[in-house]
Amino acid sequence: MLSILYQDEYIVVINKPPGLLVHRSMIDKNETRFALQLVRDQIGQYVYPVHRLDKPTSGILVMALSSEVAAKLTEQFTNKIIKKKYLALVRGYTQQTDSIDYPLKEMLDKMTDKKAQQDKEAQEAVTHYKTLWQGELPFPVGRYPTSRYSLVSLMPETGRKHQLRRHMKHIFHPIVGDTTHGDGKHNTMFREKYSLERLLLAAIEMSF
Repeated sequence: MLSILYQDEYIVVINKPPGLLVHRSMIDKNETRFALQLVRDQIGQYVYPVHRLDKPTSGILVMALSSEVAAKLTEQFTNKIIKKKYLALVRGYTQQTDSIDYPLKEMLDKMTDKKAQQDKEAQEAVTHYKTLWQGELPFPVGRYPTSRYSLVSLMPETGRKHQLRRHMKHIFHPIVGDTTHGDGKHNTMFREKYSLERLLLAAIEMSF
């Protein structure tokens, strides 16, 4: 049973666990569990996706209960009216507050995006962040005797694929547990010391 955070006659909001796809995808053909089908079966009603979370990301996932509401929410996402906030643990000490304005090239899948234009210009991508906590762990990673980390609140203005993960990598503060854009040495340390098997990124707040 998925955790339902909110439900009324228009929408249902769940807390998506890490490792769960939002919907069926050719990118992961072997996966058999999807948030859309699980929610539909759980509440006994068809649901409509209005946004997505990466498979390894956990947290707030909103679904509409009618095509009309889905269209209205999709319009709000497109017009950047909806505000989202994420929580992440990243490598190193970040600044107290900062904005990352760094265009991102569209990430294309070799299998599903064969016919897509391959040489598109990078798209606008903006992320704001605030540091909530900083600390040190007494474990050597690489040439340093200890390891520093920051807990940050991330507020994306745009919604590019893997935007938060790619932006944090761009400023040399990759998210812990990110096997695609992260730091393998730090990921290995967290696996060995804390049995961490997930990406430390969660969607914690959404307003619309």
